[in-house]
Amino acid sequence: MQHFSQSADTLLRFALAAIVLAFGLAVVLLLAWPFTTHATGQGRVVAQPVQFSHAHHVGGLGLDCRYCHDTVQRSRFAGLPPTHTCMTCHSQVWTQAEMLAPVRRSLAENRPLAWKRVHDLPDYVFFDHSVHVANGVGCSTCHGAVQTMQQISQAAPLTMEWCLDCHRNPARWLREEDRVFDMQWTPPPDQAERGRRLLAHYGIRAEHLTDCSRCHR
Repeated sequence: MQHFSQSADTLLRFALAAIVLAFGLAVVLLLAWPFTTHATGQGRVVAQPVQFSHAHHVGGLGLDCRYCHDTVQRSRFAGLPPTHTCMTCHSQVWTQAEMLAPVRRSLAENRPLAWKRVHDLPDYVFFDHSVHVANGVGCSTCHGAVQTMQQISQAAPLTMEWCLDCHRNPARWLREEDRVFDMQWTPPPDQAERGRRLLAHYGIRAEHLTDCSRCHR
């Protein structure tokens, strides 16, 4: 005697197929999630205590990166500008601008501005700005075209694979010393040959750049 109709059997088969499909989709999404912008933070804009425009200061006025990030050549960290750096100019221009009220208050109270980190690597990752800029890696290679950004955002995914991709073949991105802070730099047509020469010039042993201890110490 038949206890279930033919349609019930069809529905059961459909339900089992849907469960298998949903499980497979969940696995794919789980594996893909770490590479999405939601996970990596690429394109993320972080609210800052002062609306600072890199497009105006760098792109418009032509300020050098080192004017504000003055430890980038001698420290792991690029550094964030203290209030007196801002007031070098803003004690003379835009002195009463409302958007600069936090800067004036910071100076009056002798309390530093609480700038928030945009490019925030995990604590288990060791990254040294000074080593990179001393060996021909320019600011825009990692930070993008900040001279066009009204609000600074994370230009690159900063994943382990993204870093390793550069470490496996650094010659693609190496520049001469006088071009490291050039935000307009793009790889020239002869970058392959130029990069090989710069590897020797900087004494870079590329075969060791993917050693685990380079970034995990």
